[in-house]
Amino acid sequence: MNSNSHPLQRLLAYGRHYRSQTWQATISSVFNKLCDVAPEILIGMAVDVVVKKQDSFIATLGIRDVEQQLIILTMITVVVWVLESVSQYVYTNLWRNLSQKIQHNLRLDAYGHIQSLDLAYFENQSTGNLMSILGDDINQLERFLDVGANEIIQVLTNAIVIGGVFFVLAPGLAWWSMVPIPIIIVGSIWFQKTLAPYYANVREKVGLLNSRLANNLGGITTIKSFTTEAYELDRVRADSEAYRQSNRRAIKVSAAFVPLIRMAVLFSFTMTLLLGGLAAVKGELGVGTYSILIYLTQRLLWPLTRLGETLDLYQRGMASTNRVMDLLDAPIAIDSGSLTLPQVRGEIELKDVTFAYPDRSAVVNKLSLKVPAGQTIAIVGATGSGKSTLVKLLLRLYEINSGTITLDGLNIQDLHLADLRRSIGLVSQDIFLFHGSVRENIAYGTPDATIESVIAAAKIAEADDFIDRLPEQYDTIVGERGQKLSGGQRQRIAIARAVLKNPPILILDEATSAVDNETEAAIQRSLDKITVDRTTIAIAHRLSTIRNAHCIYVMDRGELVEAGTHDELLAVNKIYAGLWNIQQNARVAA
Repeated sequence: MNSNSHPLQRLLAYGRHYRSQTWQATISSVFNKLCDVAPEILIGMAVDVVVKKQDSFIATLGIRDVEQQLIILTMITVVVWVLESVSQYVYTNLWRNLSQKIQHNLRLDAYGHIQSLDLAYFENQSTGNLMSILGDDINQLERFLDVGANEIIQVLTNAIVIGGVFFVLAPGLAWWSMVPIPIIIVGSIWFQKTLAPYYANVREKVGLLNSRLANNLGGITTIKSFTTEAYELDRVRADSEAYRQSNRRAIKVSAAFVPLIRMAVLFSFTMTLLLGGLAAVKGELGVGTYSILIYLTQRLLWPLTRLGETLDLYQRGMASTNRVMDLLDAPIAIDSGSLTLPQVRGEIELKDVTFAYPDRSAVVNKLSLKVPAGQTIAIVGATGSGKSTLVKLLLRLYEINSGTITLDGLNIQDLHLADLRRSIGLVSQDIFLFHGSVRENIAYGTPDATIESVIAAAKIAEADDFIDRLPEQYDTIVGERGQKLSGGQRQRIAIARAVLKNPPILILDEATSAVDNETEAAIQRSLDKITVDRTTIAIAHRLSTIRNAHCIYVMDRGELVEAGTHDELLAVNKIYAGLWNIQQNARVAA
C-alpha cells in the first residue's frame, strides 16, 4: 500500500486476513444495537395499550385483552433484553480478541521486518523511536479497534434504524430529527481533517521523548560519572513538555466537538418535543407514538455526542497506523539469496570490493584478498582504515557497492542469508549479552544445547573457573548487556558462545583489545585452541596476538598496503614494522 494512501486504507489492506472475524464482530454489533433500540419502541407500545386499550396497535393483531397485551409486551421485553445482553457479550469478545490478535501480529510483523533491515536503516533511526512504534503506536491502534470501531458501527446502525422508524411513524417530524445528522457528519469530517496533523505531531513528540529516555537509560553510567543528572532531567523535562503541549493543542480542538454536537441535538430534540406534542394534543399523533418518538430522538442523537471520544481514538489510531505502516513499508535493502550451504570449507575471497557508507567517501576501495580454508589471516591498520567494515560486509550487514565476495567460490549475494551467517562465528570487542543467565547467553544461537556442552564450551574459553565462583554458577543472571560481569568475563562468555556454535569460519574483531594482560593471555590460549583447522579472520590492535597468523594484511584508508607473515613484514620495515616497534617500546616502558 502506497504511503500516500489514507491510513484507514492502509489498515484495511493489512487487515484483509481478518475479514471473517471482522464481519462476525460487525454483525454482532449491529444485532446488539437493534436489540438496544427495541425497548424504546416497546415502551411506546405499552403506553399505547394503556391509553387506547382495545384500540391499541397490538389489539389490531387480534389480541384485544389488555392484560394479555401487557403480558406479551413483557415477554418480548425479557427476550429482547436477554438477546441484547448476549449479543453485547459476543461483540465485546469478538472486537477485543480481534484487536488483540491484530495488535499481536502487527507487532510481530513490524519487529520481524525491523530484523530484516540493513544496518544503514538503524543509523537514521533512534532506538527510542522504534520502541515507540512497536509499543505505544500499536497500542493506540489496539485501543481504537477495541472500542472505536464498534462505536462507529453502532452509531451508524442507530441512525439508519431509528431514522427508518421515524419516517414510518411520523414522516412530518422525521425531517426535524434528521436535521442535525448532516451537520454532525460535516463537522466530523472537518474535525478529522483538522485533528490529523495535531495527532501526527503528538506521535512524533512521544517518539522523541522515548528516544531521549532510552538513550539516557543506556548511558546512565556516563551521566552519573559526569554528574549531569540535573542537565539530563532538564532535557527530559523539555521533551516531556513538548509532548504535553502537543497533546494540549490536540485536546483543545478535540474538546470543542461535543459541545457543538450538543447544540445540534438540542435543536432536534426541542422540535420533536414541541411539534410532536402539538400533534398529539390535536389528535394527529397517538400518545404511544409520541412517546416512542421522544425516546427515539434521545436514542438517535445523544450517542452522537460520544463521537468526540470516538473521533479522538480514531485520529490517534490513524496517526499511529501511518507510523507503523511506514515502518512496514521500509524497503529491505539486502535480499537473501536462494543457494544453500550444505557443507562449508571456509575459503573466502574478495575481488575489487568497494564500499562507502551513505553520503561518505569510500571506506573500502577496490580491495582484493584471499583467505584459504582452514587458515588464520589477520588484518591490522590504524583506526578508520576499514578493518571492522570488512566484518560487516562478510556478514552482509551492508551491501558492497562493487566487486564480489565469495565463499567456497559462491557469491555471498547468491547464498541464503541464514546459511551464510550460520557459517560465521563473530567475537567482537563490543560484546552484547542478553538479560538472562550465563547458560542462556552461552547457548544463544544454539538453543538445543545441553548443559554438558555449555560447560565444555566454557572450559575451552577458560570461563568455567569464574562461572563456578558466581552465586548461582551457570544460572546466574548477568544483567542487561552483561553489566554484572567484568569486560574480560563478558569476552570469555562470548568466546564460549562461538565455541558452542562451532562455525567453520571465525571472525575475531579486536577480541582482546579491552582486557588486561592476564585476561588477554587466557583469551589467547582459548583462541589458539578454537582456531585450529578453522578459517579465522583476526582483526587486531594488539599485534602480539596475531604474530602466528598464516598471513597478515595491513590496511590504510580502505586499501591493502602490505601483506605477508609477521617476520616478512618486519623485514620490509614499513607500516607494520612501525606499529610493532611502537607497541614493543610501550610494553618495555610499562
